[in-house]
Amino acid sequence: MPQRHSPSVLRILAPNMQWTHRRQSVGVLLGSLILLLAVGMSAQSREPYPNAITDRLIHQKTPMSPPAVNSTFTDPDFGSTMVRVTDQKSNFFYRGGYVRTEGTGASNMWSADTKKFYVIGEGGVTLAYSFNPLTMNIGSLPNATPGQALHVPLRPGASFSFTDSDVIYGTTGASPLKISSYSFSTGVTSTVVDTASCGAQPPIISGPKTLNDDDVTSSLDDRRISISEGGPSFGAAMYVIVYDKKLGCRWYNTQTGQIGGKWGASGNATVTGSYLISHARVSRSGTYVIIFENGSAWYVWDLATLEVTHCPLGSNLDCSGYTALGYNDLVNSPGTIDGMNIVKRPLSDIADLSKVSQLVLPLPPPHYWGQDKHFTWSNVDANDSVPVCASSYLYDAEGSIRQPYEGEIFCIETDGAASTVWRFAHNRATWYPKYFNTQPLGSISRDGRFFLFTSAWDEQLGAESNGTPRSDAWIVKLD
Repeated sequence: MPQRHSPSVLRILAPNMQWTHRRQSVGVLLGSLILLLAVGMSAQSREPYPNAITDRLIHQKTPMSPPAVNSTFTDPDFGSTMVRVTDQKSNFFYRGGYVRTEGTGASNMWSADTKKFYVIGEGGVTLAYSFNPLTMNIGSLPNATPGQALHVPLRPGASFSFTDSDVIYGTTGASPLKISSYSFSTGVTSTVVDTASCGAQPPIISGPKTLNDDDVTSSLDDRRISISEGGPSFGAAMYVIVYDKKLGCRWYNTQTGQIGGKWGASGNATVTGSYLISHARVSRSGTYVIIFENGSAWYVWDLATLEVTHCPLGSNLDCSGYTALGYNDLVNSPGTIDGMNIVKRPLSDIADLSKVSQLVLPLPPPHYWGQDKHFTWSNVDANDSVPVCASSYLYDAEGSIRQPYEGEIFCIETDGAASTVWRFAHNRATWYPKYFNTQPLGSISRDGRFFLFTSAWDEQLGAESNGTPRSDAWIVKLD
């Protein structure tokens, strides 16, 4: 492995480097000077990924045929151990159909003990497997047909419990407005809460034009679970529902601005205007909810209060790009300097969302653009100090690698001690805008050691009879 180069001088300076949009050019210059002063030093007292490459070079892909399912292999360019999870036989509900991961990176696709995970088969089926973290062997779970995945009776977007490896949360249907749990040991699905009984105003009435968005997320202690719902289609929801297992429901109607429930303040949200929701996610602390509006960035709701703040696109708040929600912080990639311009901001100061810290410094020229990044942070701790991980791709990818970090899986340091990017593998995905499943979307395990992602493996998996490119699920070991 190449030697790891990570500027420990940033230990002293990084905690005080609070950059706004107006100071970014100064940050790049200062970061470049710091890099010149520091070479070959360790960034953290405990190195999370000691064998990973951490340079900023362009690493081309070595041509490689798709390996067989359930046989470990080595990424030829970065040296990480990988395994192919699925093939054309894996989705037994839709023979020959694609398999993918959950789309947002917010759902927890791994059990708390890293011994189970799920994927999504074409047709919206949730398929769960057993996993051996020592050997990376993939197997069948109890109650499954030997050699096959277990069909979990929850819709796409389910989230494993953070505290109980036997439990996963999700929804059973778009119209029954219920959050449910499924037990792997018993095979029983149980209702956690019927959100139609949460007291939202006006009342949420189940029906064919009142759907949920299946975007179930929970706090790290599993005490609070959130979902958005109430509209006739995706992106048209207007209710955020948060269920606290001890206190009961809390709700926010984004069309009327009214907030209420069995705990917390009641009244009108501080933000003016109405909007519709595409996703809503509770922070891992259970303190905040991030609410996404199609085409207008996102809102932060301080859950126990009426305070809601808008982080709009096109502002100087660096709100654009895909996001990852941690315990009390949010990471996103506004790309105002470079495609790797990635920032972290505390949600504790909800009134001033401009307080961001650059995670990747320096960003010396030449600057690169056009690379999208999907984040995952289910390994998060209460300090938001563990690495956030990502899978990247270009919108106009042609198969060749033209810039650092392109088409890769990597993790980024968030603890403020330094600015390390650990690089693990090429994801070998080519994105076609018409086909959502071709994006290399990923999900990290709770222990931060395994990254599950989608790929068509350089378009070598073929296409279905209807023209849809096939994709499969893969796992890379982060080490």
